[in-house]
Amino acid sequence: MTVVDRWLQLEGLDNVRDIGGLPVVGGGTTRPGVLLRSASLHYVTPADVRHLVETFGLSLVLDLRTAREIDRDGPTSVAAAGVETVALSFIPEEGRALPETGADTDPLTRNYLGYLADRPANVVEAVRRLAAPQAGPALVHCAAGKDRTGVLVALVLDTVGVERAAVVDDYALSATRVEEMFRRWTTAEGGEMPADLTPHLPRAEAMAQVLATLDREHGGAAGWLRANGLDDSSMARLRERFTVG
Repeated sequence: MTVVDRWLQLEGLDNVRDIGGLPVVGGGTTRPGVLLRSASLHYVTPADVRHLVETFGLSLVLDLRTAREIDRDGPTSVAAAGVETVALSFIPEEGRALPETGADTDPLTRNYLGYLADRPANVVEAVRRLAAPQAGPALVHCAAGKDRTGVLVALVLDTVGVERAAVVDDYALSATRVEEMFRRWTTAEGGEMPADLTPHLPRAEAMAQVLATLDREHGGAAGWLRANGLDDSSMARLRERFTVG
């Protein structure tokens, strides 16, 4: 499966793609139809909801936004259609206890490691939900689907054995959808496009540094998840659900 094949073209949902088709170390790929990653569901249309529920078979949404973001936008029409929606914010509502890192650490990397330091229980619970015995097709999102979503998906992909370059490339792929997202947001809010979108773009080197840090301190994403309470049976189910071949 090529990168292009992984994108879903929906009317009101940006930066949405299937994590299937990525190469796994030792052979095989990630399984399509198991997990979508996307931007906020705030603008989904009735046709989008039908596609997600009836065609994809969506049964679980993991919403990584803060309570403030969720309250501002209100319930999604996907939740109104009966899809279980679980809020698991990666950012505290008040203040952040960012980890101590070296002076040469990319600020974006530091921010991403902050999710793991600030809300480890929510990160692990998100993975546990994806690995649940009766879990069905799921979607994970935050606001833009690139930072919080990018970290969670990278953890999952690294844990199930996806080749490191493919994990980083999947994260960085969101950069190709940032302009599209900002155009939707500014049009809806009557604002102006930023003159420079560069600060909003995901950078491959930032995610590579996050994963290298987990390698060094925990033996990889699986080691971090295990150290923070994910049991071995969940880990095994995750690999079984997410990989094929």
